[in-house]
Amino acid sequence: MKTKILAIFACLLWGSAFAGAKIGFEYTTPLHLSGMRFMLAGLLLIPFLIYQKIDWISNLKEWRYMLLFGFLQTFIQYGFFFMGLNKVPAAISAIIIGGGPFFVAVMAHFTMGNDRMSFRKILAIVLGMAGIVFISFAKGGSIHTDISFYYGVILLIISNIVGASTNIIVAKNRNKVSPVMLTAFANFSGGLILYIVSFFTEDWYVKPYSLEFYIAWIWLALIPAVGFSIWYSLLKRPEVKVSELNMWKFVVPVAGVVLSWLLVPDEYPDLYSILGIFIITVALLILQRQPNEK
Repeated sequence: MKTKILAIFACLLWGSAFAGAKIGFEYTTPLHLSGMRFMLAGLLLIPFLIYQKIDWISNLKEWRYMLLFGFLQTFIQYGFFFMGLNKVPAAISAIIIGGGPFFVAVMAHFTMGNDRMSFRKILAIVLGMAGIVFISFAKGGSIHTDISFYYGVILLIISNIVGASTNIIVAKNRNKVSPVMLTAFANFSGGLILYIVSFFTEDWYVKPYSLEFYIAWIWLALIPAVGFSIWYSLLKRPEVKVSELNMWKFVVPVAGVVLSWLLVPDEYPDLYSILGIFIITVALLILQRQPNEK
């Protein structure tokens, strides 16, 4: 029960990122915002590392592993996520990202010996992916006149695939480093790369920001700092299967869509978004349910 509560809490946090990012885009560019977000997220975890009395010397011996992880998870996954989110409405982005567990289930089948595919997983994957494709194309055709929407959808799907691979990496290296140290190192190093890349590829400049921006920035930084620390701690538990844990991410699109409707101007409930929530939620609930579950 504790695992489920922690997993749902982390997913609720991630769901709030869609609205927070859209607010941040009003003030700066996607990669710049993402870099600022993750560098701050890494710094925010330093007090927790000190409080938990983490053995820094022992953990930092794995700096190559953590740097690679930061490159994949923070720079690639979230760089693509923010660029895609900048081109796709927040509510639709939440629906697409909600398909992440399907990619995890497929990868876990081929890489994790104790996490094989089943008929229920296959049924859920087919249904969920059909929902993502339908919602993306239906919504794109109804509100967009250029190809940028579909470009954003592709970026979000790639972000999903990379995110699935990082979950597998953590599950296969359960005892390598502290989850909090891995999160802090990956967030800061990946955020620094994003910030440097944004300097050369995006048109932004340092300027005074409003209180709204700073609130959104701090909240966006807290999400990965807290969310990934919880998630990686759960993945390191031997009894936790990576595909089954990721099934709880059905909470992400629901939370993301609802919060986007509440907080982001010009985003409101519509048939496509509601249908997307329904299709993906049903698919993930099918995948979550196990026939021999006690």
